[in-house]
Parts: sequence; C-alpha cells; structure tokens
Amino acid sequence: MAKKEKDAYCLPMGKGCCKVEAVVSVDERGQMVLPKGMREKANIRAGDKLAVTSWEKDGEVCCISLIKVEDLTDMVRDMLGPLMGEILQK
Repeated sequence: MAKKEKDAYCLPMGKGCCKVEAVVSVDERGQMVLPKGMREKANIRAGDKLAVTSWEKDGEVCCISLIKVEDLTDMVRDMLGPLMGEILQK
C-alpha cells in the first residue's frame, strides 16, 4: 500500500495517530486473539496485564482500547502525583 493511500485511513489524535491495525473475531466463549504481529509491535508478552478502556457516544461504546497496566499506572502517577502532593501539603 502506498504511503499516501495508507495515511488516508489514519485519523490524527493529538500528536499520534489512530488507525486500524488488524481485525479480530470473537468466538462463542467471548475470546479473541490479538495477532502476533500486533503483539510484537506493541511489545506485549505472555503474562502482561492489559487494561481495557472504552469511549461511549450516545450511550453506546464506540471505541475500545488496550493499555498495558504498567503504562497506565505510570500515566496516573504522573498526572495525580503532583496534585496529591499539593493537597497533602495543605
């Protein structure tokens, strides 16, 4: 796929980019497999914990994403740490 054509499917989200990486199926037990190439690209290994986040629009989930728990923990610490420090100093 040419670069120009590939970019046409890439939606800008802040500084990064949100795009379709793979299509997965859900089996009768509700399980799905994250393709190997995507796991490798995201550095997801056996035993890693992933947080499932969702975005709702008009009362329905329209977007589901996965974030490594360790990365989510770091993000929350970075955002709330300074705030909590200020609160505790009062």
